[in-house]
Amino acid sequence: MSSTPHVINQAQASELLAQVDVPQILRKLFHDLATGQAVQPAQQLVEFPQGAGDFINYMGVLAQDGVYGVKTSPYIVREQGPLVTAWTLLMSMQTGQPLLLCDAGELTTARTAATTVVAVDALAPLNATRLAIIGSGKVAQAHLHYVKSLRDWQSISLYSPSLSKDAQTVKLLKSIEPRLNIIDSREAAIQDADVIMLCTSSAGPVIDPSSLNKPALITSISTNAPRAHEVPPQSLNDMQVFCDYRLTTPGSAGEMLIAGEQHGWAKSTIMGDLADLLSDRVQRPAYDRHVFFRSIGLGLEDIALANAIYRLLP
Repeated sequence: MSSTPHVINQAQASELLAQVDVPQILRKLFHDLATGQAVQPAQQLVEFPQGAGDFINYMGVLAQDGVYGVKTSPYIVREQGPLVTAWTLLMSMQTGQPLLLCDAGELTTARTAATTVVAVDALAPLNATRLAIIGSGKVAQAHLHYVKSLRDWQSISLYSPSLSKDAQTVKLLKSIEPRLNIIDSREAAIQDADVIMLCTSSAGPVIDPSSLNKPALITSISTNAPRAHEVPPQSLNDMQVFCDYRLTTPGSAGEMLIAGEQHGWAKSTIMGDLADLLSDRVQRPAYDRHVFFRSIGLGLEDIALANAIYRLLP
């Protein structure tokens, strides 16, 4: 028996992911979590000495598929800016042998965006028509790709401060969704939105929910910088809070940690996670106030996509 895993680089991963229904794979994953067929330990933070960076390890088990996996992602501090990479290792629960080693850059982008979109489908009003996206990088582009057909959007607005001098990215965004409106101010992009998707690498708040003129669904992914957050931590007290996985997210999400320490917020007030929502243990919220969905990214999401890619290999 060979113990040499298939090694998949970023370009190969991108090509294979295009053949996969990513949101549907993630829906099945969260169903498996709800029924006890998947195991998601807390992510593991391994810090470098002298503040030089860290590794975050995301692990998980998919029992029905017979695989265990781990994604390991370094955040390496450099003068020219932090370096972030990631690799996912897939192993057999039957033989104990490695099956796949995959550059996780494309997996991370796809699962981050598709997880948000699964949440939007479960949480957003069925009659939501106005969508706003903050951010324009690869993760924002993936969000746009997966969300564009999710509702009968009458307006899709996007704001990113970098776009004023980046015609190439504007062209790429328009190729993903020709109806997209590029807006020149954050405030104009988010006002009157039913759904606001925050898709930035910011370590601090990019919008203040209290400035909105009507209740909205706000989704946030943030980044793996220490205690990063895209909304003010104190705003959690005024919103209906959901997350990708309630057993792990509150221990890592920056705004949740800060809100608990400084603003009297309690993780017990989280109304549900994706496992709850997709198993109908929690109902779609009423919009008497803002709804906030926070995703930190689960190892299981990467592992599920790595498994899907592995199943496509000859």
